[in-house]
Amino acid sequence: MYGSDLLDSRLKPALVFALLAIAGGGVVDLVLDRPESIWSLHVLFELALLFLCLGTAIVLWLAGYRAERSHEHTRRVLRHHQQELKQWRRRAQHFLEGLGVEIDSQFRSWKLTPAEREIALLLLKGFSTKQIAALLEKSDRTVRQHSSAIYKKSGLAGRAELGAFFLEDLLLPTEQLQADDDTKKSLVG
Repeated sequence: MYGSDLLDSRLKPALVFALLAIAGGGVVDLVLDRPESIWSLHVLFELALLFLCLGTAIVLWLAGYRAERSHEHTRRVLRHHQQELKQWRRRAQHFLEGLGVEIDSQFRSWKLTPAEREIALLLLKGFSTKQIAALLEKSDRTVRQHSSAIYKKSGLAGRAELGAFFLEDLLLPTEQLQADDDTKKSLVG
């Protein structure tokens, strides 16, 4: 659990308990006051406070319950996606290694420095210059300068062309393309 989750998990029950205690105290106070009439301003005010405390306690409890259910659902989805990513990486490992070697070979043919190759790879992965700067503990200006050098040495206009250079010819298997076309036709027709 993260720090704020831990605080919320302790704070909400404490607030619900405090509100219930206040409501219980209000009931005890009403009983001890022995009001002559239930319609007196004092009694009505204490009843309003009592219902306000009970209502707030119920709302807090329900909000906590819903938040916990939502949180658990998010955890399940995240675990599923992590497993899916792990399986994909295991299946694609050989191809990813080969692609990595080929990408680095192309970077070297463009005569990129080691720092430029590292930044170029992170640009291909979709990181922004600010994210790269933080990741590599360099200034944003330095990363932008390296990026400009990468584009100049490669003869590419920018990030989109860099990505397209390596991925433009990446195709789905022919059977998959045919199945996708058939699906589109059946939806349209």
